[in-house]
Amino acid sequence: MHNYIAIEGNIGAGKTSLAEKYAAELNARLVLEQFADNPFLPQFYTDRDRYAFPLELFFVAERFQQLKDTLSKQDMFQTSTVADYIFIKSLLFARVNLTEDEFKLYQRLFQIIHSTLPEPDVLVYLHCDVDRLLKNISNRGREYEQNISADYLISIQNTYFDYFKTVSTFPVLVINVTKADFVKDETHYNKIKEWINAPHEIGMHYYGF
Repeated sequence: MHNYIAIEGNIGAGKTSLAEKYAAELNARLVLEQFADNPFLPQFYTDRDRYAFPLELFFVAERFQQLKDTLSKQDMFQTSTVADYIFIKSLLFARVNLTEDEFKLYQRLFQIIHSTLPEPDVLVYLHCDVDRLLKNISNRGREYEQNISADYLISIQNTYFDYFKTVSTFPVLVINVTKADFVKDETHYNKIKEWINAPHEIGMHYYGF
């Protein structure tokens, strides 16, 4: 069984839902991104150029502190950790959201702190097509997300896949969940769980429904 599992995905892919379900079954420590605490998030979606840099600085500081506090502590009753993000997500979103000069500065800060955090044993990436993502975003009803464009989601998706090609220290499971409902359909959830628990070599592995 993995000790540290990171679950990722584009906006609206269902990563938090899967992390909550899987962590509860494992009796694992659950690390959920506290995106609602970021005061720049609503403004970012209305004025991206103005608020992108403070948005990303706030996120990287919060994510680092949360993971550092959680992963540095031993818990004899909860030996596994499931997180609904991987720390390098900060760099990937910054690459999309920031100007070239802003990104260079951000990247220097990121590299200093990234090396102090452990890598996950496995990264699970929930892949959805953009139409499904937009539907999920609409259904969950967060007002500030309703103007997210398909082009923006595609940019995020492409940035993730560019990163996956460079991973050389842990397995990356890309699971296409466009046609799945792992929250309500136990057969879908059990299949995902089976894929996660299977042994994998380092590199990318593709699954889907």
